[in-house]
Amino acid sequence: MDRFRMIFQYFQSNSESVMNGICGLLALASVKMYTCFDFSCPCLPRYNMAYGLGIIFVPPIALFLCGLILNRQSLVMLEEWRRPQGHRKKNLAVIRYMCSSIMQRAMVAPVVWIVVTLLDGKCLICAFSSSVDPEKFVGFANASPVQVQQLLAKVPCKDDELMRNNTSRKAVSRYLRCWSQALGWSILLILIVAAFLARWLRPCFNQATLLQARHWSNYIDIEQKIFEETCCEHSRLFAHKCILHFFESMRQEIKLHSFSLSREGEGAEGEEYLLRCITDQDQVNKLLKMWYYEKPPL
Repeated sequence: MDRFRMIFQYFQSNSESVMNGICGLLALASVKMYTCFDFSCPCLPRYNMAYGLGIIFVPPIALFLCGLILNRQSLVMLEEWRRPQGHRKKNLAVIRYMCSSIMQRAMVAPVVWIVVTLLDGKCLICAFSSSVDPEKFVGFANASPVQVQQLLAKVPCKDDELMRNNTSRKAVSRYLRCWSQALGWSILLILIVAAFLARWLRPCFNQATLLQARHWSNYIDIEQKIFEETCCEHSRLFAHKCILHFFESMRQEIKLHSFSLSREGEGAEGEEYLLRCITDQDQVNKLLKMWYYEKPPL
């Protein structure tokens, strides 16, 4: 138990580093998921686009939600945004900083998935094979419009009988793969340029405001952690006091069975100090309500 407690305390004290590691693991997991995924296009005019675009955009949404769920600051930021004003005013700059930090980490894995799918090209070929202009390719000149749509929908299927001997299948596939890879590299280049500009232009803005937002963002997170730890300690002492009171008539029998009750005698004063005379359910509820509605000013 001590080892688990030490690990838990390490995660709490290094939440930012842990979240960076989790984002990296999610990004690697997204690449691994795509490489292990058995992509098979339906090769039907009505379903190709839905399937291809679904593979490109649905898993990133799931990965984005996972990034929000795993980030502890998401809940802290929502609580800070929704809490009543009370005696402590809310700083919108802190909330914006926390939201920006959360979004940046949560977007890593989805962006990696989208870029990898576009560089691979299979999903875009499946989604837009029916949308290319057949006049650009020689093999579809002698076919009716219905046959052209069927043939274009079967471009992603290499083993289909209609497309085995069709000379234009590879041309359409190469054409769409080039567009897909160009789009993927363009997105990657835009993200790198945006990160470069954000990194180098940040000192041009008010650095003091950024440091203040970062400081109070960390303060809110640490305050929430200490509040939870204090609630756990108070609950343990409160439960200990209630249980001893319940088993008051069985004191001798409990002692005979080697249950330790030394805490009641030796640590009674310490427990009373930690409980601060709050030993009633209504008092606890009132205290928690006061903390929620009237947090003390900083």
